[in-house]
Amino acid sequence: MKVIHLISGGDSGGAKTHVHSLLHSLSKTVGVTLVCFREGPFAEEARALGIDTRVFPGRFFAALGKVEELIRSEGFELIHSHGSRGNLAGVLLARRTRLPIVSTVHSDWKLDYLGRPAAAMTYGVLNAWALRHIKYHVGVSDAMRALLIERGFRRNDTFAIYNGIDFNRAIPEADRAAFYKRVGADIAPGDVVVGAAARLDPVKDLATLVRAVAKARETNPNVKLVIAGEGAERPHLTELAAGLGMSGALTLCGWLDDMDEYYGSIDINALTSISETFPYAITEGAAHRLPTVSTRVGGIPRLIIDGETGYLAEAGDYETLGRRIAELASDAAKREAIGAALFERASRDFSIDATCREQVAVYDEILDRESRGGRAGVLICGAYGMGNAGDEAILDALVAEMRSIDPLMPVSVLSRDPRGAMERLGVETAHTFNIPRVLSLMRRRVLYINGGGSLIQDVTSRRSLWYYLFTLRAAKARGCRVMMYGCGIGPVTRESGVKSARKTLNGSVDVITLREPDSVAELERFGVANPEIILAADPALTLRAAPEAEVDAALAAAGALPSGRFAGFALRLWPGFAEKAPAIAGCARFVYEELGLTPVFIPINHKNDSDAAEAVVKLIPDVPCVLMPGPLPSALAIGVLGRMDIAVSMRLHGLIFAAGQGTPVVGVSYDPKVTAFLKCIDGECVELADVTEEKLRGLAAAAAAKRADPEGLRRSVTRLRELESANLRAARRLLGKEVS
Repeated sequence: MKVIHLISGGDSGGAKTHVHSLLHSLSKTVGVTLVCFREGPFAEEARALGIDTRVFPGRFFAALGKVEELIRSEGFELIHSHGSRGNLAGVLLARRTRLPIVSTVHSDWKLDYLGRPAAAMTYGVLNAWALRHIKYHVGVSDAMRALLIERGFRRNDTFAIYNGIDFNRAIPEADRAAFYKRVGADIAPGDVVVGAAARLDPVKDLATLVRAVAKARETNPNVKLVIAGEGAERPHLTELAAGLGMSGALTLCGWLDDMDEYYGSIDINALTSISETFPYAITEGAAHRLPTVSTRVGGIPRLIIDGETGYLAEAGDYETLGRRIAELASDAAKREAIGAALFERASRDFSIDATCREQVAVYDEILDRESRGGRAGVLICGAYGMGNAGDEAILDALVAEMRSIDPLMPVSVLSRDPRGAMERLGVETAHTFNIPRVLSLMRRRVLYINGGGSLIQDVTSRRSLWYYLFTLRAAKARGCRVMMYGCGIGPVTRESGVKSARKTLNGSVDVITLREPDSVAELERFGVANPEIILAADPALTLRAAPEAEVDAALAAAGALPSGRFAGFALRLWPGFAEKAPAIAGCARFVYEELGLTPVFIPINHKNDSDAAEAVVKLIPDVPCVLMPGPLPSALAIGVLGRMDIAVSMRLHGLIFAAGQGTPVVGVSYDPKVTAFLKCIDGECVELADVTEEKLRGLAAAAAAKRADPEGLRRSVTRLRELESANLRAARRLLGKEVS
């Protein structure tokens, strides 16, 4: 792989550190060349690091011609641009050479020229134009990636790679006294020095830091401030310090060449910007084990956990920052402990090696997509966005499994609630019935997944069957590989529906993975034989339960003691339910009085399951029942059902959630899919039409007895999850991403 990096060559601060450290490390495994458009310290330092550096000074368009010759003669495969001039050059060169281009966005380009209107109207406007004409973008934090998406850049074409540094290098001992003397800082023995390395620019809001130190000095007069950086704000900061009576306590060092010496000469690292991505000032301070106070901006909260690895405050809140500085200044042991905690977290998660691995992975992803003509990733369709926790669990599991195949792969979802799915899962979404958008997504994806549940059926709606058959045909016609993933089949009651299903599945589907043997038999009845048919299990079995504390809080909020013992009931309104409600109520009384279990009613579909639960609870006013409010997120519903001693469920996903957590189940079956699942797990089952209180009591007692065999329950869970893994293997194969 050969990548050419473009940058103006006049950059400083975090952008310079990022490009130098990244290319120095990348060059060990990837062919990289750095192109600058001016000579100077940036290019000189790059050469000193062993980076292949070429400089093309002079007129911009003449320089572009020379860079184009270099690209063609040396066989570069990818252009990577940085900054306004690099981005503009990259766009023009990508058009000439037909190479893919990616830009690293180091900062909020709308704030880059704050306070410099002429630069904003020239470089700022050109950079904004160039960014819009670059397909792929890397933000140096999740916050920057989120900002790009918020401003209209495609979610699936943006990536987040945090700045990393070398935490293994030896850091030289600093001569603090010599440093203070050289920069003219009036520091006495016993003073505590707060430092900030930043250009003196309005976006860095160093005025807030000056005010914060002045606040800290009210109780700790030995606190001093030393700022490394240069910029237009210098006169304002000097005037502000004088007005606050701390002229002798502020030193403005200007630009420094030896940042190790600087960080080794301060006691507290600080950052007070109003906007950041993920600044090197934080990780460089972490490498020196400096306790850090910062504003809560950009990706900083990913490293600094307030009160654990540092302190955070809102932008402009100098009073909170001042209190935190005073707290650290008065306690050397706390400074040491927090600095050590910050170093441990930063060295684990923000090393330059991790940054390089992620950058190479992004290069590989871009080149793979471009080799396929821009087609990549997965489009998932199912009964999503309709308030059913079971269907949402299938979607959650599918997205998680696709990301386990390739975390950079585009994942798009069709849902009745596209905004909700996007916010919950961070994926590209479209409305299920936005047909032009659906067809457009099909043209850009490699794999179309008809995702889980019983979508090929006509009991709830004939229109539903026609829609899903249409999407299968449309996806195949637009070049997708097509998979039906961990699904159930049927019932299809009309011969016309069977005929359409047979024709579509035989002609348009590559692989069908099924969640129970009855669905295999149903496909045989339809006459479906062309797709590869695999027996698997429901993908929701792979989902993790919510944390114990979250489950405890949910139970407590509903009026249950988290330490109690429970029987879960997941009911739904269905023809014939009203006649059977007294029998279910009798079972709830039995589990309370005879088994010592408090009945907990858990809505899987919050839109009507609560009505079914309330109808039962009204029949047993003397039994202390717990009604969980809906909607419940999938992980929480799983966690609650995992806390039950037994679960009595009409809802298929109530049974799946419980069984996946090792909870013995009793199924009240209103549909063949419920009966079929219970056959797979040897669960207790009774048809809704055959329900009596006596039968339910007997099945509940039998389920409770299974608690005495925890090893058997664990084996059952393991077997289900092993079956489910067949779904993932089939998807990998269709995507061409098999594990070697």
